[in-house]
Formats: sequence, C-alpha cells, structure tokens
Amino acid sequence: MKIDEFPSDIQSRLIPSHEGRMVYRCLGCGAQFGIEALLYVCPECRQVLLIEDLAARRLRETPGSLWRRIFDFRRMLNLPALKGIYRYHEFIGPVIPLEAVVYLGEGHTPLVAANRVLRDRVGVDFYFKNDGQNPSASFKDRGMASALSYINAMIRRGDIEEVLAVCASTGDTSAAAALYGSYLAPRIKSAVLLPHRKVTPQQLGQPLGSGAAVFEIPGVFDDCMKVVEALSEDYPVALLNSKNAWRILGQESYSFEIAQDLEYDVSRLTVVVPIGNAGNITAVMSGFLKFYEAGIITTLPKIIGVQSEQADPVYRYYLEPDAAKRRFVPVTVKPSAAQAAMIGNPVSMPRVVHLVERYNESAGQQRVFFTAVREQQIMDWQLAANRNGHIACTHGGETLAGLVAARGQGLVGPEEVAILDSTAHALKFSVFQEMYFENRFPPEYGVAPRPELINLPAYVRPSDLDAVPAPGAPLQGEAFQRFVRRTAEEIAARLDLKKRPSSAGPPGPTKGLS
Repeated sequence: MKIDEFPSDIQSRLIPSHEGRMVYRCLGCGAQFGIEALLYVCPECRQVLLIEDLAARRLRETPGSLWRRIFDFRRMLNLPALKGIYRYHEFIGPVIPLEAVVYLGEGHTPLVAANRVLRDRVGVDFYFKNDGQNPSASFKDRGMASALSYINAMIRRGDIEEVLAVCASTGDTSAAAALYGSYLAPRIKSAVLLPHRKVTPQQLGQPLGSGAAVFEIPGVFDDCMKVVEALSEDYPVALLNSKNAWRILGQESYSFEIAQDLEYDVSRLTVVVPIGNAGNITAVMSGFLKFYEAGIITTLPKIIGVQSEQADPVYRYYLEPDAAKRRFVPVTVKPSAAQAAMIGNPVSMPRVVHLVERYNESAGQQRVFFTAVREQQIMDWQLAANRNGHIACTHGGETLAGLVAARGQGLVGPEEVAILDSTAHALKFSVFQEMYFENRFPPEYGVAPRPELINLPAYVRPSDLDAVPAPGAPLQGEAFQRFVRRTAEEIAARLDLKKRPSSAGPPGPTKGLS
C-alpha cells in the first residue's frame, strides 16, 4: 500500500523519523558514554553496557493503542528497511537512518502451534517460534541486523572507513556475523573464532561460504571469547558477540513480534528461552519491558530461562532465594547437544541480574524463573517435537524440556499459553540426531537412545533378484519390471500392506475432493 491509502491519522507516523538520544550506560558504575565510537565495556570500570535512549519519554507520550495501530499498519508497507526488525524502529535504533538499515530477510518468524499429541503430553498449549527461518538459520540474525546497521550508519556518516568484524562462536553467531558482514563488503571484512571440532559441519560451512576468515582454537567457547576480547582491547576491530550492546537491541524484536502476533494480549503468556551467553534472555526481558512501559502491552509475560545441566551457571545463581546472598560462580562446561549452551561464564550475566530485578519489580511479583534439564531430556524432546510437525533444533528441544520441567515444578499452569524459542534450524544440528539414532553419544553426554525414537533407513534389495540398477548401468525390459515389482512387494511386506483385490482396479478420486 501507498502512504496516502492508509488512515489519515497515522500517515505521518508510518515512516519513522531519525531521532532519539542514545548512549551507552554502564551497569557497574552507572556512567554514560556517547555512541560515536563502538564500546563493549565501560572505559572506567570494565563492566558491560546497555544502550539507553535518553529521549525515550517521547515514546510514552504516544498512547499504546496508537502504537499498536502504527505497527499493524506498518506491516503492510513495502519499504525494505521496515520489513524486518525495524518495523519497531523507534524502540530499537531510532538514531539509525532508514537508508543505513541492513535487511536480509530477518525477523517475523512464524509461531507454529503444537499438535494435539504434543499438547496432551505436555499438558499446556504451546507454540514454537521458529527463529531457524532467519537468513542464516538462527536468531542471531536479529542482533546482527542491528549491529551491522549501526556500523553501516557510522560508515555512511564518515566516522569510520573500513571495519574488521570479529566474534567468538559456537556456530550460529559466526554464521550470522559472516553473512551480514559480507553484505557490506568490501567496507566490512569478517573473522570468526571457533572452538576446534566443537561446531557441526553445517555450522562451520556457513562462515566459510560467506568468505570470513575462520580460526579454530583449542578449548571451548569461553576460551574463544577471551581471545576475541583481547583482540577488541588491543586492535581496531568491531566485536560482534552479545557483549556488543547493539546486538541486544536487535534481539529485542523477538518480544515485539510475539506481542504483535498475540494481538498485544500477553496476560496468559509464558516465554521459554534457552540460555548460553545470556544475551537472548536479556533481550527478551528488555523488549517486553519497553512495550510495557510504553503501554503497548498491559502486563508482563512470564519468562523461563533454561540451561543444560552440562553448563548451568545462571540456573545455579538463582537457586539462592536471597538476592543478597547470591554469588555468581562460572562453571566448567561439559559437552552439550545444545551447543550454544556450552558457556560457563556468560558475558551478559550482569545484564541478566539487572533486568531480572527490573522485570520482577515492574510486574509487582516474580515473573522470571530458571530451570535446568538433562541432555537426555533435550534430545528426547527435540525428537518428539520433530516427529510431530516441527523443525526444532537441539535448543528447541532444550526449551521444550524446560517447559515440561516448569510444568512439573508448578511454574506453568494448564491455563497458560507458552511460546518456546527454537533458536536455529534443525538441519544445523542433524549430527546429534544421527548420533542418537546410531547410539554414538559419548558417555559424557549421558544420552541413551529410546528405542521408540530411533529411526534409521532400511536397505531394500530383494534376495531373489539377479540384477539391480546402478548409476550408469540402468536395467531395461523385463529385468527392470521385475526389479520394480519385487521391490514394491518387499516394501509392502515390511509396511504390512494388504494387496487390493485384482478386480478392484486403482482407486479413483474421492467424491468431494480434487
């Protein structure tokens, strides 16, 4: 639709203006810094940062009902810059000109309802939000769209000329960073650090295909992160991990989309989020808080953060009920099928502590909870989900296992509706499905396949056939007809199919169907 075809009272609001007064705010000492340069930690106390809009009061001057109409009508625009996460431009990056926005198709991923089988097993209605349908097949694209759009804005206004973007990754961050960086080539080049042999072949192939410089180093993600932090301290590089506060802003779009897709009624909603480096749960909390403070939603949904028992520092921190006695202690991680969970010292932990307190205080009650699940549960529930129409990754299995655990703990009632974050596409983690089906999980995972979930291909070659087709050597004539007939008979026998009476002939179309 064209602007003049929209209701007259919102025409002037559909294309957002370039405004806002954004600063970095330190979560340690409270100092604020301008955004003219890229900062990742406070220059004074080395604590992590959040980005704050000092002019956010203007957002609350617009009634929530009007914001809802703006976003609902804005989805009908054909302007690429507003098709993705920047539909919510005023709440994500109001200082970024629309011409600097990098849009590769990210955002507005579907909510897919659980079927009756899964719903009955879990005991509550729930949906997967399939963030694996983002361009690089993970939720990290939301944050990269924001971080790279701001870097692009800096390039366009002459603050910087060329950028080497770096990140540590368990797979998905590297894919997203390399993809979005390549779109802005040659002004941006990418380098990614991966723990050696700790990412799937599919994940490794993504940054290589996007042309990034890929470095594998010994250890786990935490070790890669320390090297990347050292690079950002001593060299002129742009850090693209969730330590970059612009990443968090982009990932807030996840909450905005959920609110809009639910017609802004989140009163019965529980959102289940897996935790690795803790940037995503930070963004989810921050996003809902922004919409709540602006009156766009009138309640704050329940949020449940889930960790694997193989790497659960956030869960352990919140086991202590007395906030004054809590002490964060990094953990030594063990292998996890939910690879992004293998982080023992998440860089966003200070943001989590800050935002959990704000979230619960704004809600007037505890609304953020944490649980931990075993690797066995992660794999079993991932496979159960995908046998019932989903494309959940292992982290989707983690959130479903977390929902089941939360139901058992009484954190989620049968009258609630849950949305589970499936952070990436299932095909990225198909190696773990193969390991499950073939019973090849190393002992340290603690995963033993359940026979009813194992599914392997069956080779069919009837033993009474003298000849079968092969590449470059097809069968012909009677030999081919016999191959087809006998193979069909063999498959029918294995499927316990009963042959139709010869007089019946092939089935015709069913009446009323076409």
